[in-house]
Amino acid sequence: MLDYCAANQIYANIEIIPIQYANEALEGLINKDVKYRFVIDIGNTLKRYWDTMIYLLHSIPVTSVNGGAPRIFISRRRHSSLISSVTEIHTTESPMTTTCDAGKENCIGWAARDPSGFLSPYQFNRRAVGADDVSLTILYCGVCYADVAWTRNVQGHSKYPLVPGHEIVGIVKEVGSNVKHIKIGDHVGVGTYVNSCRECEYCDEGLEVQCIKGAVYTFDGIDTDGSVTKGGYSSYYVVHQRYCFRIPENYPLASAAPLLCAGITVWTPMMRHNMNQPGKSLGVIGLGGLGHMAVKFGKSFGLKVTVFSTSLSKKDEALNLLGADNFIISSNDEEMKAMEKSLDFVINTASADIPFDRYLALLKSGGVLSLVGFPSEVKFQPVNLILGMRSISGSVTGGTKQIQEMLNYCAAHEIYPNIEIVPIQYANEALERLINKDIKYRFVIDIANSLK
Repeated sequence: MLDYCAANQIYANIEIIPIQYANEALEGLINKDVKYRFVIDIGNTLKRYWDTMIYLLHSIPVTSVNGGAPRIFISRRRHSSLISSVTEIHTTESPMTTTCDAGKENCIGWAARDPSGFLSPYQFNRRAVGADDVSLTILYCGVCYADVAWTRNVQGHSKYPLVPGHEIVGIVKEVGSNVKHIKIGDHVGVGTYVNSCRECEYCDEGLEVQCIKGAVYTFDGIDTDGSVTKGGYSSYYVVHQRYCFRIPENYPLASAAPLLCAGITVWTPMMRHNMNQPGKSLGVIGLGGLGHMAVKFGKSFGLKVTVFSTSLSKKDEALNLLGADNFIISSNDEEMKAMEKSLDFVINTASADIPFDRYLALLKSGGVLSLVGFPSEVKFQPVNLILGMRSISGSVTGGTKQIQEMLNYCAAHEIYPNIEIVPIQYANEALERLINKDIKYRFVIDIANSLK
């Protein structure tokens, strides 16, 4: 038969999956949810990291900080797989681990092993705490689209195994001898980068994210000991004190996580262009994790806020949940025409391509269109800049001084992201929902109660 199939090119219809998906595959088989045969890719997914890879979700009730009844977040396909406890996972030496000795791993997390982006349990070694370092036990970690891009190697330079997560919040468990402003027990956060040269003009000004030599990313960067940085989908983190931020005691820790990327990404350009002055007019393109924070900051600053979206379904939440003053369907020519020359500042939080000339026309003379999303191209007629003295600018997260100022402001003015808290076991589903824009507005992983 094998010879006949080869000679006559007869192939079974299959769905290739990683070993980590085995339990879901069996459920799918029971439910006849496969066309027509699952095949496990043993060679690329069964690593010597694990003697046992059995993923049976534990029922973890979590209460959203935004109120409401406790919720359990599990996928439909995993629902029937729940049992009363999670099977212990035993680790063995991995041929891919180069930064630590087998059997001495001191940190647990979830990592992607290849461009499939599939996350599964992983043990590794954090560097020792230095004189200027802070070690924090991670309680929460926000989920950012960067986690999707890096785990799936969108940029082409991801280094595996890759532990994502750069919206990290926790409690200090150890400090180095030179650390004076942070003490054990403090609530702290770590954002999108964990080191810089500390010598260039930008570092001197507290704009380390613009470091001439390049900031070191919280994950997939190169740490001070030469190892690859691993992010916040893990039990603890070691970071230089300069890149560790105090979370005000009265601020909910789960809510603080999204501020360290989504929040600071919109805060920085708004402050740079003086969009904290009451009475000015703000346009927000896109109403996701970044966009909803721009609306919240705008209303807190006393701005008149208009949300632009391609989806009418977001109108109610923009106006009634977030408090925007106006909502415009960007494909509606009449509504867009009526808004021309009315806005001081427009922030584009979307990564989809937009008609730039259409949005430049909305700006007053001297107005600014700021990009914090990543469209594939920027095309516009120069006349739309020149005649109106308009500008297009870009921005990405912020410096250490700006991050601390934003955290303090949010605590003082009770500004909280809208979040959905999930266990680490839900991480793969969360990333899929993020891709499908099925989140209002930011996932936060409850590391402390689910990463075991």
